[in-house]
Amino acid sequence: MNKEEQVIMGFRDLFNKMVWLNKFKMEDRLKDYKPSEVHCIEYIGRNVDSNVTKLAESFYMTRSAISKITKKLIEKGFIESYQKSDNKKEIYFRLTPQGKVINKVHEELHKEFRERDKAVFEQVTEEQFDSMLSFMERYSRHLDAEIKKLGVDSKSE
Repeated sequence: MNKEEQVIMGFRDLFNKMVWLNKFKMEDRLKDYKPSEVHCIEYIGRNVDSNVTKLAESFYMTRSAISKITKKLIEKGFIESYQKSDNKKEIYFRLTPQGKVINKVHEELHKEFRERDKAVFEQVTEEQFDSMLSFMERYSRHLDAEIKKLGVDSKSE
């Protein structure tokens, strides 16, 4: 296996380990919620004026799939929709008090996971962080270009 393959496999392996390790606490503390719902709540909590298009772009899902998720979240009382006075066409979302509680639990879990992994990140130099971030940004731009070449807008329907 060459270094390129090692990097790709390493990313995949790291991601799978993180998901597996985090899964048990996430499922225990957020057992009544689907991961897609929790991540939608997280995005809305972090981003003012979230709408279906922004959510679809962020999650690489179709607008119709996001519409279904947001409809369920509204029905469950976790988010509410609103419109701006200057734009009655666009519908935006914000968290309800109940949605804020779920978001807080999720944030606390991520903080706990960061604490668990802190020992590794404390050993990484600024130059190493910069190098890793630079690589990820280049690779992401490359993948965006490849998606665009296919003539598929991965961020819409």
